[in-house]
Amino acid sequence: MKVALIQSAPKLSRSNLSDVLELVEANKDADVIVFPELALSGYLLQDKLYEDAWNIEELDDLAHVSQACDIVIGAALWDNGKVYNSALYFSKGSLLHIHHKNHLPTYGMFEEGRYFAEGKSIEAFQTPQGPAIMVVCEDLWRAETIAAIAASEAEVVYVLAASPARDFTDAGVMIESQWDALLKSTALLSHNYVVFVNRVGFEDGLGFWGGSRIVTPMGNNECRLSLFEREIQICSLDARLKKLGRYLAKNI
Repeated sequence: MKVALIQSAPKLSRSNLSDVLELVEANKDADVIVFPELALSGYLLQDKLYEDAWNIEELDDLAHVSQACDIVIGAALWDNGKVYNSALYFSKGSLLHIHHKNHLPTYGMFEEGRYFAEGKSIEAFQTPQGPAIMVVCEDLWRAETIAAIAASEAEVVYVLAASPARDFTDAGVMIESQWDALLKSTALLSHNYVVFVNRVGFEDGLGFWGGSRIVTPMGNNECRLSLFEREIQICSLDARLKKLGRYLAKNI
């Protein structure tokens, strides 16, 4: 399975949709194309959220282009009168699954809980590439999330993020090393491939660090993108390795 990681810099604008459609067209040789958290909306929407959030029927163009390849993307989404920070999975011309972010950070530089409604579940779902599960950024920083992933039938975990850079040290960006440990722990504990796509760019003083990557079921970084730069990389997931990870877990 070929997965395209799109480490983009979304704008605070609905024009992101046209940019996304162009990127899908340019990378449709992949089986799955993965964008960051809120790739269709930008991150710091604040009071602009209710004006710029999407209704699902406005994303018919994304559904249409998913006839060529599956698409995983983040958006501010209206659902039953509330706006959620959501991950969407399009495939074969239709919306296959929606995950609403469960854990909304509202501390320090984060204000998500003031604007977004909170999702209530994390569920695996079937795709043409096999069973998968989606989470959004802060979701993964909870033990119960990793437990839910490990208990599911998923074989691939898609993690969409808009993680700002902070805590710079001589060794690099501390948040990157923390994320790397978290992603590897998730892969090892759930015996899944973990596909992490983080955005780059700046919004109102926040800089996002990128560093998107794929972690194998054995806890190794199979590919890793640059820090702070827009980048696209297509990586292959080895189905045999997924089976090996699950076999070893059952026989240790």
